[in-house]
Amino acid sequence: MNNAIEKIINEERFTKIISENTNPTSEQIDFVLKKALQKKGLSLEDVSVLINIDNREALEKLYNAAGQVKQEIYGERLVLFAPLYISSYCVNDCVYCGFHCRNKAERRKLTSREIEEQVKEIEDMGHKRILLECGEDERNSPIDFVVDAIETIYKTKSKRGEIRRVNVNIAATTIENYKKLKNCGIGTYQLFQETYHRPTYEKIHRGPKADFERQLFAHDQAFAAGIDDLGLGVLFGLYDWKFEILALLSHAEYMEKTFGVGPHTISVPRFQPAPTVDLKLEYQVSEEELLKIIAILRLAVPYTGLIISTRERPGIRAKAFQIGISQTSAGSHTEVGGYGNKNEHLIKQFEVSDDRSSQEIIKSILEQGLLPSFCTACYRLGRTGEKFMELAKPGEIHNFCLPNAILTFKEYLEDYASPEVKMMGEKIIERESARITDQNLIQEAERRLERIERGERDLYF
Repeated sequence: MNNAIEKIINEERFTKIISENTNPTSEQIDFVLKKALQKKGLSLEDVSVLINIDNREALEKLYNAAGQVKQEIYGERLVLFAPLYISSYCVNDCVYCGFHCRNKAERRKLTSREIEEQVKEIEDMGHKRILLECGEDERNSPIDFVVDAIETIYKTKSKRGEIRRVNVNIAATTIENYKKLKNCGIGTYQLFQETYHRPTYEKIHRGPKADFERQLFAHDQAFAAGIDDLGLGVLFGLYDWKFEILALLSHAEYMEKTFGVGPHTISVPRFQPAPTVDLKLEYQVSEEELLKIIAILRLAVPYTGLIISTRERPGIRAKAFQIGISQTSAGSHTEVGGYGNKNEHLIKQFEVSDDRSSQEIIKSILEQGLLPSFCTACYRLGRTGEKFMELAKPGEIHNFCLPNAILTFKEYLEDYASPEVKMMGEKIIERESARITDQNLIQEAERRLERIERGERDLYF
């Protein structure tokens, strides 16, 4: 297995290429950025040049290049979702997480009825996509509990609301269990390595999650079970971010070479405090460094969705949307049963820095000139894995994504928006509709917008 680990984490190589590019010249930086604008990705050596940028002029060039690539691939679209925590039971003692097993606060897991109530709260915000979360505890939260929860989510309807795709972020598990997730219709399976630095990983984890190799090769197991839509992530701040970003991209490269499919998403959470969590960070990542990470990732893996959560404050999120982020949570709660619940004593996995309502966040997104999207069409039409990449890399996926974003946002405006937000949103839809170039698609999109106004829902290309 060590040889397999080295295919992903080659510390000697990472250290070497970082040190070789400690003081990149303007010419080196410009060369890498010019290469990045071709939207074919970057090598780790290229990335090491960008990692070592240390002056404002070069940093602005980086942000401008990342913003250009993001614009050319995603346009103004920004996909929205909400997390749903269904259990706080956990047998792991992870020093950065509010669910750690030493926390003596009362544990909860939701009943089917409570899941329905939480889902309706999320649907009433306009969300169509949920990220399901829970701790690792085979006795209190076994895989069948997770599967039942997913089935309940899909069945739960509120007024015009429905969840059309459930993405899942749960502990590494077996091929058999991954098959169960596949069979109940999940979207993306997300699992974060947290840190790729093995000594640090083993120091901060106790319990089943302390198995570094189990965590690292969980995506291999998921692929073996038939799941082809996978997400990676690092909890930035646990170790040196320069090492982490190289390891993360090396992992993405490994997936591409091994399975023919890279990560569908990469998440960029930064450590945030939580009650009972007392973690002093040696490698604290600043807001500027986080933005730098996002920009580099956008250039290195241009067709991968980048996710930022409500861990971050509104200002940093707004900047991140411009330079690389393509998916974000809104109106989030990180407690089990947190939606519609004013109980301040519920265990939080971490503190939320952007506590605005979903509608307030959508309004701010519109003020930035962006188009909120609730689209889930690719999942339901089988445009995942290799099929998705076949459309994404030549840029053809945009032909579907833009009209689908417009249609799903139109649903939101009709069903949930305040008069002010609806007025702002209609202007954005008018602007974005003008960017559709295919004449047949223009006409059909117009017809479907009219059908939505008449009460039809869930129309997509």
